[in-house]
Amino acid sequence: MRRFALLACALAGAQAHAQDTRDAREPVVPPACAVLAGETAETGRDDAARIQAAIDNCAPGHAVVLAASNDRRSFVAGPLRLRDGVTLLVDKGATLYASTDPRLFDRGAGTCGTNDASGRGCRPFITLDGVRGAGIMGGGTIDGQGGQRIAGKDETWWQIARRAQKEKTRQNVPRLIQADKARDVTLYRITLKNSPNFHVTLNEVDGFTAWGVTIDTPHDARNTDGIDPISSRNVTIAHSIIRTGDDNVAIKAGANGPTENVSILHNRFYSGHGMSIGSETNGGVHRVLVDDLTMDGTTSGLRIKSNDMRGGRLDGIVYRDVCLRGIRSPIEITTHYEQPAQPDALIPDYADIRMERVRSTTPGRILLQGYDDAHPLVLDLKDVAIAAGSDIKREHARVQGAFGAPADCAGRFLPFPEPPVRSVRPQLTPGQARAYDYREVLKYVGPVGNERIEPWDPLADPLAAAAPLRADYTVDARAPADGTTRFATVQAAVSRAVVAGGTRRIVIRIAPGTYQELVYVPPGAPPITLDGAGADPQAVRISAALDASTTGAAYRDRHAAEFEHAAPGVRAMYDALKDLPALQTTGSATVWVRADGFQARNLTIENAYNRDGAVTHPECKGDNCPDTTGGSRVHHQAVALRVDGADKAQFERVRLLGLQDTLFLGSQDGTATVRSFFHDTYIEGDVDFIFGDTIAVFKDCAIHAIGGRSASYVAAPDTNRRARYGFVFDGCRFTSDAPGPARTQFYFARQWFHNERCTPYGFIPVEGYTCRLGDVDVYQAPNGTIRRRTLETVGKAVILRSHIGPHFEKTTPWSEWNRNGTLAHRPAQFSSDDYWDNLAGTPFAPPGQRPVPADVYLGEYDNILE
Repeated sequence: MRRFALLACALAGAQAHAQDTRDAREPVVPPACAVLAGETAETGRDDAARIQAAIDNCAPGHAVVLAASNDRRSFVAGPLRLRDGVTLLVDKGATLYASTDPRLFDRGAGTCGTNDASGRGCRPFITLDGVRGAGIMGGGTIDGQGGQRIAGKDETWWQIARRAQKEKTRQNVPRLIQADKARDVTLYRITLKNSPNFHVTLNEVDGFTAWGVTIDTPHDARNTDGIDPISSRNVTIAHSIIRTGDDNVAIKAGANGPTENVSILHNRFYSGHGMSIGSETNGGVHRVLVDDLTMDGTTSGLRIKSNDMRGGRLDGIVYRDVCLRGIRSPIEITTHYEQPAQPDALIPDYADIRMERVRSTTPGRILLQGYDDAHPLVLDLKDVAIAAGSDIKREHARVQGAFGAPADCAGRFLPFPEPPVRSVRPQLTPGQARAYDYREVLKYVGPVGNERIEPWDPLADPLAAAAPLRADYTVDARAPADGTTRFATVQAAVSRAVVAGGTRRIVIRIAPGTYQELVYVPPGAPPITLDGAGADPQAVRISAALDASTTGAAYRDRHAAEFEHAAPGVRAMYDALKDLPALQTTGSATVWVRADGFQARNLTIENAYNRDGAVTHPECKGDNCPDTTGGSRVHHQAVALRVDGADKAQFERVRLLGLQDTLFLGSQDGTATVRSFFHDTYIEGDVDFIFGDTIAVFKDCAIHAIGGRSASYVAAPDTNRRARYGFVFDGCRFTSDAPGPARTQFYFARQWFHNERCTPYGFIPVEGYTCRLGDVDVYQAPNGTIRRRTLETVGKAVILRSHIGPHFEKTTPWSEWNRNGTLAHRPAQFSSDDYWDNLAGTPFAPPGQRPVPADVYLGEYDNILE
């Protein structure tokens, strides 16, 4: 679904003079036909079969997307073939590696990975043979692994090439991308690196665009040309960056015909052998425009090379607005390149070459060489400048104009844009960490983005002390109840407190035992404290077993009697659920708190649904269950504690037990945040078991992740991006089960995306799929809308000074929300910069200015990895 931005107008000045007869414009990414996830390892497998199958089954005009998914970012493959109209898209963060196994590339003679007299023993990695409208796109990387040791050998591909040079033989190594007799081929915003041989070769291609391509290979990697158009026409290479070990671009024309109508526009070259034409020119090279090019540190600059074994006619060659620096031969035009001992009749004829506004800012060798007086170099210079001290050599050259002193190329030479190192475990600075002191975090409350300061120090509250509290009511299921101060159920005591009203705190002491009931605390209730009277939190247990798919009828059957005589506010909470087709996640809570100032100490709150594993769901495949709830899209989430719009909720030495969605912390409809504080508390679950959009501090808590599913996520925050804080874990211990037979992957968090089915992130392989801003979050295939508010619930969580158990993911502990290619996908976003960058250039771009410095969404500080 992500769209790369289109230019408002394509190449406004240069396009009018471009030689490509097509109106070459910035490409548009096609819709996806399939999205494939990568793996973790970079060797030891061949993904070619599944990638090729996706390509073969993809309809023209669509893309097969290779996508990164958490730490599954790598694809390794042998040779691949593109089909008519199909694009291979390597998405941002993903890398497609060429296999190092020469057997996969061998043409049948068993010579791939060896040296011989022909050097034609390997197939290319990616072939476009006779296709039309195919392409390679994406913000990811294709890595040829030229510097890696070849499987079964002691040399790399590049070492074989160097040895061939010494032995006067030819290396049998694969090219990275080769297009033969193809039409309308596109490369767009892809990074190509470390090719064993040429990166991109075009043979008899009509219509080729490389736009925003980066080629990056070491300067000493032999025969690793960047882009070589050979006997091809209508070629545009634009807005690209190339550094490599041989020609950055080499335009050639052999026995298969001329190369003509070529536009090289707005590019930057670094190490390499320059902007070359030749050495094969016998087919003729006509109408070439090189405009707005900087070359910094190449060995040669503007280079034309041939000899009488492979020479031909060149005409209509224009170089305009070129800046060169640090180049040994800034201008090198030769008709005797690698001249053979015996001349032949294929004489180079450089008949019409023009240079305008070309500047060489450092001294170098200038060679202007025609073949003979009958075949001179014909060169027109207009405003061409070279640095003082340059060595100029002319032979058989008819030059109109003269070299002047170098003009300023200030601002033209930029460093090679090294890819940013994006940490998937961002660490806070000490200054940033200080802002997460619990007193600082908890002093803000109120409208999101406009919170008021209202200091709150829960550790100063008597609840945090070990001293006993004076009880107003007692609960004991084994003792007589009077309905006034002594009760058999916790809910009865809470109802009495609600009826009593007022603002004075009411302490309810609960005797040891298990209380099989629901406890609802309505808004407007006085501040209530539930205080367990046992020796430890396990002595008092409040337990129920509702799940999200429980129907209203089943809920009434189980719990109606509990609420028959409840206080009106409590009864209203029950009434809100009793007639629902399914309770959904929000209605499954064992304890549901809506009153400010609620406290609990020294007790256990449990949702016991399926904690013994006795309930099976045969309709579910793995972690995926079908929607059987009339559109609510819930499965079997089961909440132990729900704090719903209640401010200053405090929990001391409490145990919260559940599986999926143990603890739900919700604000007031997402418009105003509230605060919760958990101290010395144990929280257990398996998936998203601490979730919500409030400010919550977990101080010195124990967080335990249960295995048994493919993935376990501790937290699922959906904090609004304008809120100051989300979840803060300080001094906690994160433990987990061992991965076990399910090989569970344990993550800190994934940022809750509300089970969205309309996403602006990634690629959705649904024909005709659209997603746009709207007033509701809805999807009716293939169209959907998403609210701005939903987009802005980014999810914030930091972990400070905590112990992290050994089974948590080391490289990507912060997970994405569902995999790329699904209707509910969102990548992990570590800061406001990620949020802005992910949505830039889309209809969902955030309004206003991005924060500077960036707001922290996810981060760590001073944690200990066990």
